[in-house]
Amino acid sequence: MASLSDIYIKKEVLEAMLTVVKARDLKGVAVTISTNDESNQWGQNVSAYVSQTEEERKDKKDKFYVGNGRVFWTDGKVIKGEKKEEQQHTSPALIKDDDDLPF
Repeated sequence: MASLSDIYIKKEVLEAMLTVVKARDLKGVAVTISTNDESNQWGQNVSAYVSQTEEERKDKKDKFYVGNGRVFWTDGKVIKGEKKEEQQHTSPALIKDDDDLPF
């Protein structure tokens, strides 16, 4: 694990998100979490907003921020999450060497 963060989401924001989910008959909402290198004036360096499509990002649409927080623990290492592909493990054949030769 690389870090643990707290995010605070106000009740009004949760209710607005739930209203949209119900109105659009969605199963849920994707949320993007952003961790910054520096803290703001309230000691926060984590923000959360409703994820945007590539088109929304290209069109520079405003983000719908849902909450802010802070990293409260880290081991100093953050790695990119990647889906693991199925890997076939080929192990070398074990050869039994009973002839007592020095090579």
